[in-house]
Amino acid sequence: MLVVEGLRKTFGDRQVLKVMKDLANEGMTMVVVTHEMRFAREVADEVIFFDEGMIIERGHPEQLFTHPKHERTQQFLRRIQ
Repeated sequence: MLVVEGLRKTFGDRQVLKVMKDLANEGMTMVVVTHEMRFAREVADEVIFFDEGMIIERGHPEQLFTHPKHERTQQFLRRIQ
């Protein structure tokens, strides 16, 4: 299932998060495209950071958000904090 950011604006964070967690618990795999880092950090099993259409870094959310390896990821996270 591909989930895009517009669902959150329509139904709200909590409702979407609950449905996504329920589906994940049932074994569904989802690809979520979002610019909301807090949402990604809370929901994702893996985060993939893209820059100019290329995968720059990927990993577990806690690892990627607290100890990013790539300079571009570090720069981005510094800007949004």
